[in-house]
Amino acid sequence: MNECIQVKGLYKTFRSKNQTLEVLKGIDLTVDQGEIFGIVGFSGAGKSTLVRCINRLEEPDRGSILIDGEEITALSKDALNKKRRQIGMIFQQFNLFDSMTVRQNIAYALKHADMPEAAKADRIDEMLSLVSLTEKRDAYPGELSGGQKQRVGIARALANEPKVLLSDEATSALDPMTTISVLDLLKEINEKLGLTILLITHELEVIKYTCRRMAVMEAGRLVEQGTVEEIFQNPSCDTARSFIDVYRKFRE
Repeated sequence: MNECIQVKGLYKTFRSKNQTLEVLKGIDLTVDQGEIFGIVGFSGAGKSTLVRCINRLEEPDRGSILIDGEEITALSKDALNKKRRQIGMIFQQFNLFDSMTVRQNIAYALKHADMPEAAKADRIDEMLSLVSLTEKRDAYPGELSGGQKQRVGIARALANEPKVLLSDEATSALDPMTTISVLDLLKEINEKLGLTILLITHELEVIKYTCRRMAVMEAGRLVEQGTVEEIFQNPSCDTARSFIDVYRKFRE
């Protein structure tokens, strides 16, 4: 299977006047084309920093990141801006513009796309249909439920036809039933579009429901990787064992 995301020897340190904090400590990760890969870890493990380095919203100190065979850590600013159109991202807090309608929020992602206005309009309609929000096209975010807001975020992230979708705690602010509906949508998109999805979460049930392979992150390192089934049956690190204990207690 082709590799879509390759992270090799990735380090990231944040520095301030009084503190130096090493957040990523040599991350090695491979995500195959067309899979949904999950990364689980406690708050502060470095998960969000890793995602932000993958699309270079944060600059890593050293290491390399390849997406679809292209090393994005070596790209110029202009080349990076073009590459980012192939990397969609959805967030925990939705990041929608309150003063824009659903349609306008999706259109914002196509602001710099090199395509005719009629094609943009068709693309927006296609995305609205994909996330089942056609009837909400003229609504504002304040009129939407949390699940509907996240569907707008997904539609906007997919507007430029990315090859990769990064999901950073995208279901953490949602109730359980809405979480399942959003995860079902992501699985449908993955199957329909062949989209590669990297799913970051602190909710182990999200990974169990959605992914075949996963990694466990602890203090800036990926301490365990494998299939979800393997890790559930025989976790080898303390973090994985803690997550699985909590998961099982909630299911008792």
